[in-house]
Amino acid sequence: MSNSNAIYWLDVQQGPVTSYPALAGTLDCDVCVVGGGIAGCSTALHLAQRGYRVTLLEQQHIGFGASGRSGAQALFGLAVAQQKLEALIGAGAARQAFNITVEGLALLKSLIATHDIDCDWTSGQLHVAMKPRQDRELQDWALQLQHRLQYPSVSMLSRDALRDYIASDRYTSALLDTNSGHLDPLRYTRGLARAAVMAGAHVFEHSRARRYETRVGTPGAASSIRVETQNGQVTCRQLVLCGNALLGAFAPALATKIMAVGTYMLATEPLGAEQARALLPQNSAVADLNWVLDYFRRSADHRLLFGGRVSYSGLDREYSSRATRKRMLAVFPQLAERRIDYCWGGNIDITLNRAPHFGRLEPDVFFMQGFCGHGIVLAGMAGKLIAEAIAGTNERFDVFARIPHRNFPGGDYLRRPALVLGMLWYRLRDWL
Repeated sequence: MSNSNAIYWLDVQQGPVTSYPALAGTLDCDVCVVGGGIAGCSTALHLAQRGYRVTLLEQQHIGFGASGRSGAQALFGLAVAQQKLEALIGAGAARQAFNITVEGLALLKSLIATHDIDCDWTSGQLHVAMKPRQDRELQDWALQLQHRLQYPSVSMLSRDALRDYIASDRYTSALLDTNSGHLDPLRYTRGLARAAVMAGAHVFEHSRARRYETRVGTPGAASSIRVETQNGQVTCRQLVLCGNALLGAFAPALATKIMAVGTYMLATEPLGAEQARALLPQNSAVADLNWVLDYFRRSADHRLLFGGRVSYSGLDREYSSRATRKRMLAVFPQLAERRIDYCWGGNIDITLNRAPHFGRLEPDVFFMQGFCGHGIVLAGMAGKLIAEAIAGTNERFDVFARIPHRNFPGGDYLRRPALVLGMLWYRLRDWL
């Protein structure tokens, strides 16, 4: 493996990469955004477009976390089932949340076009089944999407029809969505950051936010928030936390509601246009229905990008590359002689109920986290909702803020072992 542990997206960046300075000294602004992923960059962009003075702080580089290293499938909907979401917040609010995710897909495409973001956007995504139970789940899901949710871009594919999309005998049916798709996640995230700067936002990399404190104003004076970094500080009126699983001790009240789950990807050597097209003739992104799912797609330089493992223990085991390759070969045995050039991992943040977790820690401290693998679309849309809320129109943001969330059980020491045990049931269900 020529680039084991290297992240494919970092090595294939095309064109000049914009870097931003570290914060030094003091700065005053209207809104400080912590986190330079899709959520943070979208928030900064939408606020700056509304005329707010915005400062974004990123502890590493733009797109360092899940935003810049994921499988980058841009999907409608949420990780939580629609019926479960209806039970949590009611049918009307759940339908509104679904519609917001569909709007998020349109927003993503609009941002790419408006800001000329070169990120290899490609339409087409498949959810695939491997057994009769999953076939029935897909058929029920298709009916719900088409009739209850009025989402017309989906259709069912039989096993025979699926051969025109995937050169594999593993799958028995599929739900095709022509509205969803895939892209280069790091170039998309960096494109959002550049657009935010063009709109007037200030972006700082290598500027970890260490702590914040709220200062209550005297009668007749507004309150302020001070955010400290290692070499400076920002004074602001509103604070938006977009660090997800990387926030850690900066916002401990949020850490109890999410769990960082390790997931792994690999990229083959360049296969050539002919073999890459033979594997996935329509260039669709693919994800299966298992709890521990496989997901894959073609890259612009004719590789196969494949993700297929998770680590609920939080450990990046030494055999992760071999185990992911084994899963890839179960789908595409014709790649047995092909080299793996890249294998990398990273964390996504999940909530206990798999619904996104948005809200306020204080009246002027907003947060969004828990995208549960749907962040390519939802994180960008969340930035727009945060901007609406800060500007005084908070109804759509509050649809998500109403979703109830519980702490992961077990406290600081037992919460991860408890999750590992709970996930054994779902793994057994996949195997059976």
